[in-house]
Order: sequence, then structure tokens, then C-alpha cells
Amino acid sequence: MQFDVTVNTPKLQTTDPKVFETLEAALEEFLNTTKWTDDEFEQEERIKCNIQLTIDEEVNATTFEAILAIQSVRPTFKAGYETALISHNDKEVRFQYEQFQPLQYTANNFDNNLVSVLSFYVYMILGMDYDSFSPLGGEEFFKTAQEVLLNVPSGVANSYGGWTAKDGNRNRFWMIDNILTPRVKPMRQAMYDYHRLGLDFMHQNTDFARGKMMAALEEIYKVDQSFPNMMIIQMFVNAKYSEIIEIFKLGTTNEKKRVYEIMTKLDAAGASRYLAIGK
Repeated sequence: MQFDVTVNTPKLQTTDPKVFETLEAALEEFLNTTKWTDDEFEQEERIKCNIQLTIDEEVNATTFEAILAIQSVRPTFKAGYETALISHNDKEVRFQYEQFQPLQYTANNFDNNLVSVLSFYVYMILGMDYDSFSPLGGEEFFKTAQEVLLNVPSGVANSYGGWTAKDGNRNRFWMIDNILTPRVKPMRQAMYDYHRLGLDFMHQNTDFARGKMMAALEEIYKVDQSFPNMMIIQMFVNAKYSEIIEIFKLGTTNEKKRVYEIMTKLDAAGASRYLAIGK
């Protein structure tokens, strides 16, 4: 995995800016040097991830509240194109940090909240990447993400936010709950069909590839109809809407009509943007 980390401080008032310069470097080192999986990848196969941590509030000299923006992409076969797997903002990141504090992930252990939040997302990214290459291939990584969540002490989980069901329906708890529930398996299969049988064949046969992607969208739509308002569906929309628009601009009239119908149901708030698909 290849991480690019930025720490932004638009509201900084009291803390020395060098603290966050040190934090940025420490986070990049932590994410890029930790061995997250035993699998080996060629340089061109590596998942690229962009992490932006925006400090939103200085609670005190060592405690901060932040927004974490996570974006990850994977390459598509012989296309020179990178497709987004996650594009997500986590607005419930509270953490403690002192300059030069070491950051380290240890399995089945809680060190600090920032390490746990980032480790959780690393395993979510890995799970989604592996799901896109083989049917349900990310299962072990999703279960590890769940273990990260379960290892957060109840006191931290209750006071820091984002880890429990009571914190709303758009947080880490529901993200992993959604992805591991059996009723979402058809969507996870669809993620494989969309990427491995669809995008990865675009270089070879665009009509075949678009047909596979169309079928994948139908399956995701069925999951949404059976279990509406699931967080994982919204995450798919956030990562994929612009890609879907661009690909299906070149589709058949029937494909354009059906994709418009599906996406305006999955993404009612952004319905107007799908007019760009055309007729």
C-alpha cells in the first residue's frame, strides 16, 4: 500500500504548528512501514491511498478533534486508469497526540484512538480491494477491521465517537456491520463483477465490460431495495458516481435509461447529476 498523508490546520490557534508537521510525517511513516498483509505486491499493483486529517478543534494542548478524509484507488487492467474504492469523510475523529509520540499498531491491542481509527480504515481499504479482485476476497480484512473496533475500550468508544451504534447510522460501527452482514453478500459479489469482470475488461471489450457493470448495478439496487439506507451503499455512490456517469454516457439508450433510474434511487440527493448520462 502507498499512503500520502496531509495534516491540515485551518483553525489552529494555540498549538505550535510544528507539532502537526511532526504528526504528518509520523502518520506517513506509520502507514507506509507497517506490514498490513503478508501478501506481496508489485509496485504497479499497490493500492494508492490519500489521507487528509483536518484539525477542527483544539480541545486542549494534546487533545484534538478532526475530520479524516480517506480516498483509495486501485489500478484497472491494461487501462492506465485508477478506479476509486473508497472516498469517505469521517467527522468523528478525536485523539490525543504529543509531539514525537510513537505510533504503532499491535494486533488485538489498543494503543490510542488515532492509531485505531487509521488501522480500521486500512483494513477496510484492503477488504474492499480484495473483494474487487475475487468474490468475497476481503473477508479476512473486514474481520480484522471489526477486531480493531472491538478492541477499543468501552470508555474510549463511548466518549470519542464513531465506534458505537448509538453514535448515529453513518460511522465505523455501521460501516463494518453493513459489510459483514450476510444480506450484503450480493453487493460484495457485485463489487467483484463491477471491477474484475467490468472495468478490468474495458481495454478488451467495452460493450461486454459495460454489460457486467450494468448487471452489478442491478444487484446493488436490489440490496438497496431490500435493505434501504445502508451506509455501505452510500459509500459506493460517493466513490463511483462520477465514474458511472462517464462510462454510461457511452452506453446504449436502454443502459442510459436504466442507470439513470438506478442511480437516482441510490443517490436521491444527487439525482440531478445523472442527467449528464444523457438519453
